Amino acid sequence: MPRILVVDDEPLISMLVEGWLKELGCEVVGPARSLQDGLNLADRAALDAAILDVNLAGESSLPLANALKQKGIPVAFATGDSGIEEGQGFDDPILLNKPFVFEDVRVVVGKLLAPAA
Repeated sequence: MPRILVVDDEPLISMLVEGWLKELGCEVVGPARSLQDGLNLADRAALDAAILDVNLAGESSLPLANALKQKGIPVAFATGDSGIEEGQGFDDPILLNKPFVFEDVRVVVGKLLAPAA
């Protein structure tokens, strides 16, 4: 069962995503509500992928994304705006646009868990 870290500062959103991930056969790690909680979980848990809200109550999730990238863990960025800017170390980021719908989450999970080419 793939283990996916969910980091989002909005409890209702993370609960929705958590339910959908379980429907897709994934185990949810977290959800974490802050950058620090996400970093702590990333240090302690075995992970297959992560879905990170870009903006965590005014704090960027990029430090966590970079830490996961160094470990070879694929990341999707949840965002309600344009996403990730060029030059932030993610040339072709996987984006999950808000508001979330099940089909978008399913597609993103497929991309996250696809074998590396």
